[in-house]
Amino acid sequence: MNKTMNRRNFLKASGAASLFAATPGVSFSQVVGGAGPFDDYRALVCVFLFGGNDSFNMLVPRSNAEYGEYAQSRQNLAIAQGDLLPINPLTPSETQYGLHPSMSGLQGMFESGAAAFVNNVGPLIVPTTKEQVFSGTATLPPQLFSHNDQQDQWSSLKGAEVTKTGWAGRMADLIRSGVTNQRMATNSSLFGNNLFQAADETVAYVMGPTGPVRFEGFSSDPEDPGYAQQQLFQRILAADYDSIYARAFADIQQRAIDSAETIATAIDSAPALSTAFPQSQLGTQLETVAKLIAVRDDLQMQRQIFFVAAGGFDSHDTQNEDQPGLLGGVSEAMTAFYNATLELGIAEGVTSFTQSDFGRTLTSNGDGTDHAWGGNQVVVGGAVNGREFYGDYPLLQIGGDQDIGGGRMIPTTSADQYAATIARWFGIEDVDLDIVAPNIDNFAVRDLGFLTG
Repeated sequence: MNKTMNRRNFLKASGAASLFAATPGVSFSQVVGGAGPFDDYRALVCVFLFGGNDSFNMLVPRSNAEYGEYAQSRQNLAIAQGDLLPINPLTPSETQYGLHPSMSGLQGMFESGAAAFVNNVGPLIVPTTKEQVFSGTATLPPQLFSHNDQQDQWSSLKGAEVTKTGWAGRMADLIRSGVTNQRMATNSSLFGNNLFQAADETVAYVMGPTGPVRFEGFSSDPEDPGYAQQQLFQRILAADYDSIYARAFADIQQRAIDSAETIATAIDSAPALSTAFPQSQLGTQLETVAKLIAVRDDLQMQRQIFFVAAGGFDSHDTQNEDQPGLLGGVSEAMTAFYNATLELGIAEGVTSFTQSDFGRTLTSNGDGTDHAWGGNQVVVGGAVNGREFYGDYPLLQIGGDQDIGGGRMIPTTSADQYAATIARWFGIEDVDLDIVAPNIDNFAVRDLGFLTG
């Protein structure tokens, strides 16, 4: 029996699961040990691009030979060679690369060493070749090219298994003993409930893009009519109920009120930032994350994982018209967020990274692209070993070694390796990386090296 099951069975036998499962901000550290304690602050920010980002138009080869293959494969979707924003990785390469012309912010972060690319990464159970796929001998994640299934794969790293937890949730479970005094849950989402942060033993806190939504009609001001309503509701919650279900429901409601008030008050007290955020869906979420990081000491936070997201990346149609705004929006928001962490003096302790459903076909469907597999991801922060590529950037050639049809590229780096590298920096011990990334032992490299410290 593996150690995950041992821990889970112990918790069930102790009766702890029913006591703490619905308690945002309260961990199981009182019951069973885990990683920690920590003497520093670290935060992860997952930026999920819903729909499947066409990342081979985000990072593009601009050397003549490689660009020629790219342009031929991409047909009417190719970015003009002269429009690409040049970047210069520290490790020399015969191939030169550039970014989509709307991503000047990302270009600046890369050139300054604050950003890195992880290339041709995607869900894999084991290293996989084109020959294995075509011969039917490959061990593949199920339902490739399906939005929901591949979002779940990225969030859970489940491979062919059935799981109700995500890799951020499993990290929160593992570090619970190191964050006993936190006044806010380790996992927080500004984009609704998600599998990425689902856990066996801890609970994510879900808020809106600008922070918690306080209970409507309530007030802590005795002069406000909402004060009487709040007092009445709290008397109802504090009543002595015969039913354990009624008592549990009352406890959950009271914790929701208390958590919303605590976190919203902390956000309201955050210092004003001179960094300007774009007034976009993603920019608003990241501005709120920056405010929460600014009040980390007030909330006694040591480890945090934030989930933010943007949609619109399912570019079957009008890709040439839509992609500049989509990629430009990601670049602007992530650049503003990084600049905010510099302003707060915490850049070394905050790492943001992208995920998306899948990459997209190199070939055009006439006006856009279709669902594919491997793609490029971006990692940003002061702890990033930046201005580098990690993983192999493939030759963008139809019928090439990684193409299984239409320019659907087999990943050469696994999502488990990506996650394990991030998890190790966050404080997960090497012995526990297979809990976070269940397929990591199938790959020779457990840490891709894009984070330091």
